[in-house]
Amino acid sequence: MTRRALVLLVGLLALVGTTLGMGAPRSAAASADTPTPVILVGTGGLTWTDVNSKDTPSLWSLLRDGSTAALSVRSVYPNTCPIDGWLGLSAGNRAAAPGQGKASGRSTTDPCPAIPAVESGVVPGWDRFVKATEALRFDSTLGTLGDTLATNDECIQAVGPGGGVGAAYGSGAVPRYAAYDAKQLTGLVSRCRVTLVDVGALRDPADIPRGERVDIPGSRAEQVKAIDARIGEVLAAAPSGSDVIVASLSDAGSSERLRLVAAKGPHYGSGTLYSPSTRQPALVQAADLTTTVLSLAGMKKPVGLGGAVLERGDEGSNSPDAAQDRLQHLVDLDDASHDVHALVPPFFSWLVYAQLAIYLFAAVVWRRDFGSTDLRLRLLRITRRVAVVAASVPASTFLANLIPWWRFPVPMLAVVASVGVFVAIISMLALLGPWARRVTGPLTVVSLATVLVLGLDVMFGSRLQISSLMGLQPVVGGRFYGMGNVTFALFATGALLLAISVSSHFVRKGQRTAAAVAAGTIGLVAVFVDGYPGWGADGGGPPALLPGLAYLVLAILGIKITWKRAAIILGGTAALFLLVGFLDSLRAPEKQSHLGRFFEALLGNNGSASDIVIRKFQQNMDILFGNYRLTLLVPIALVFVIYILARPTSWGSRALQRSYDAVPTLRPGLIALLITMTIGFAINDSGVAIPANGAVIAVPLIIAVAVRVLEDEAKTGASTRALRRG
Repeated sequence: MTRRALVLLVGLLALVGTTLGMGAPRSAAASADTPTPVILVGTGGLTWTDVNSKDTPSLWSLLRDGSTAALSVRSVYPNTCPIDGWLGLSAGNRAAAPGQGKASGRSTTDPCPAIPAVESGVVPGWDRFVKATEALRFDSTLGTLGDTLATNDECIQAVGPGGGVGAAYGSGAVPRYAAYDAKQLTGLVSRCRVTLVDVGALRDPADIPRGERVDIPGSRAEQVKAIDARIGEVLAAAPSGSDVIVASLSDAGSSERLRLVAAKGPHYGSGTLYSPSTRQPALVQAADLTTTVLSLAGMKKPVGLGGAVLERGDEGSNSPDAAQDRLQHLVDLDDASHDVHALVPPFFSWLVYAQLAIYLFAAVVWRRDFGSTDLRLRLLRITRRVAVVAASVPASTFLANLIPWWRFPVPMLAVVASVGVFVAIISMLALLGPWARRVTGPLTVVSLATVLVLGLDVMFGSRLQISSLMGLQPVVGGRFYGMGNVTFALFATGALLLAISVSSHFVRKGQRTAAAVAAGTIGLVAVFVDGYPGWGADGGGPPALLPGLAYLVLAILGIKITWKRAAIILGGTAALFLLVGFLDSLRAPEKQSHLGRFFEALLGNNGSASDIVIRKFQQNMDILFGNYRLTLLVPIALVFVIYILARPTSWGSRALQRSYDAVPTLRPGLIALLITMTIGFAINDSGVAIPANGAVIAVPLIIAVAVRVLEDEAKTGASTRALRRG
């Protein structure tokens, strides 16, 4: 029985791995059918809220007749300086100039370094930029754009300081450079296959860091008009048949926002832009620009670039009304991402404090001798309901994006109200349905709702996650689809809790095999949804969830976990991780997830894989020791879970022990959850978010189960005493 179970488990792991990696075979890098002249017009600080038909006629014409999108410009630091945007264009990846701030990176209050103008055919200080970029460990190589074109015997013309930085070769040389001069543009933009034009960056007087020198005079509105006029000059000078891309490459000051990008030419008509790297309509990232320029010029994508070729997405009309509708959608993307980003820190602070309050309140009412029976029953009911409501919050933060809360005058009140609507719906379903009388009824409803909301969302494009309180933040630019660490923590916790509830039902009926199959099925479906490159695309999730799931299944079957069996499970999980990475790496580059790219980095000889590991470790440490509120919840939640697992006869033991009796797979399920959260913490960047957010669902629902047992115990005791008095 033991050997068969282990063979079956390993077979299932292999099957999941094969399925997760299925996809199209590797194909040649996408490129334009017919190479065209490409003109990239770079600016900075502009958003779609700056655009209208009266004040910005050039940008409005691009919106009306071209393909448009919101642009995530996040490079390395919280706000992206103009020089950072141009360096990123040169590298096709994250890059930034050295700053004057903290050792860990520039803060948002540090002044941006000036963009150096090319002197004697070389970018001054280029070596400093190269060293700074290498130290960041993003596997970025400055000069990638210029060197790739030169290798293919194509020249690149640079106009303006930013154009010089973007067009520089790896050595810092810029063979073809000219200062911006409207009278010379017609000749300049016709010399080479690719032209980079710097039309100046907007620096918002109300937002720029103190001490920064601003060479561009005027208010924000005046700067916008001046930049739009220069964009119009480039559009007028562009030769017929060229593709023109206008991109706002940087922030306007200390505030980070989504910026604008528009493309017009043979490959781009009226409508929106789409990037396979984000998989979100009308939302692209800065790394896509380098890849797109090279593709339009007929070049293959160099290995290591993270961006994808910008495609024409949804086609649209060039009527004024259609253009206005597209503008409203783009403004919505920007407003939602900007508003929610500012609300995330206070939201998580209040979430942590609320969790701690629930723990404290539960500790008080858990005492058997606390107050009269009636008082204790009322407090127990309140505790259970509050716990269920608290566990309903995570799924509700995603559902809140079904309501355009960012359009209301006070976004904080609007998003709180939107979350509250769905919290009420989920908690009412959990507490008022016929299943509410069962010990695991509310737990089942809340965990199922969480799994369905998050699972279906990633299956249908991760639309609810974008700009949600616990989801993906486009302005951060870390991930645009699939399951990030927070989403995985919530999804995996919900799946394991659901597996506990369903398997306990079968165990109580004496059907342990059916219980193991049920738990395994729920868990493997969760692994598939989380790891499949077209859905969750999560490299660190399956290796964390599978060992916990394996422990739960074997525990249900009564198979003791020995060191040998644990090694087999971990070895099988590691093999699965590599198998999925290998199969994903066989897909076309634009379809690969970060797991496939990491596998390719493992096979490379340039040390990029070690850079990824080191960078992720540093990010984990920064969050662990920098976000004290989130860090505070981790040890308290873990101690709470470990304590009740390790000492089932200790304080509060009657409730937990009776809970274990009422829910037979609860204890092994909690151990499985602990295994998953611990491994997830260890192997993921920002891994501290995994146990902390898992606890947000797990601990309240555990409390709800235990408190329900205490309620039944108190009622039974009260009835017994009443009978004795009678």
